Amino acid sequence: MEGFKYLIVEGIIGVGKTSLAEMLAKRVSAKLILEVVEDNPFLANFYKEMDTYAFQTQIFFLLSRHKQQLELKQMELFSTNLVSDYMFEKDKIFANLTLNETELSLYNKIFEILRRDILKPSLVIYLQIDPEKALSRIKERARPFERNITLDYLKDLNEAYNQFFFHYEDCPLLIINVNEIDFIDNEEDFQTLLKEIEKEEKGMRVFLPRSSKLFK
Repeated sequence: MEGFKYLIVEGIIGVGKTSLAEMLAKRVSAKLILEVVEDNPFLANFYKEMDTYAFQTQIFFLLSRHKQQLELKQMELFSTNLVSDYMFEKDKIFANLTLNETELSLYNKIFEILRRDILKPSLVIYLQIDPEKALSRIKERARPFERNITLDYLKDLNEAYNQFFFHYEDCPLLIINVNEIDFIDNEEDFQTLLKEIEKEEKGMRVFLPRSSKLFK
């Protein structure tokens, strides 16, 4: 993975992107960049009343992520390898899903100004998962601010992610379906993903691995 200066792991809530980002960063001794979710004061209310709190929630995330991205550019100047569990553009996926037409128009104007400062990744890994499995993982980890996430919301989010990455061409993209593997608790499964990631191929490619053993 030496050729990847800046690697991003993406996917819907509950897919395991943070876990994979942590494992990859440790593997290559890279600086780990994690999305700060819990600090958003509007998030818990957003999952209860999306229409009411969508704009505040999204603008907070947009400005918070932009601030973090500016810090990434400073790190890059010192030749630091980076692994992150989110990409700046994901913010727009959520905005298109939750904001009304008037709110989205204002959001897009702000987004286009801020995106000029964003560091381009070397590779994006998009983890795909069935929304039902994602919801099960969300309930298992039992974060208070996520308790009101619904299956319908995850299905809509999953479709929005798929549409976004279907048209993504900014850098090499590796799409991995993780429905049949357990890369967190199964070392062989993690090694399978690692070998695919290390190929360093250009363009878009899709990987459909199966686990080396049965798991729940």
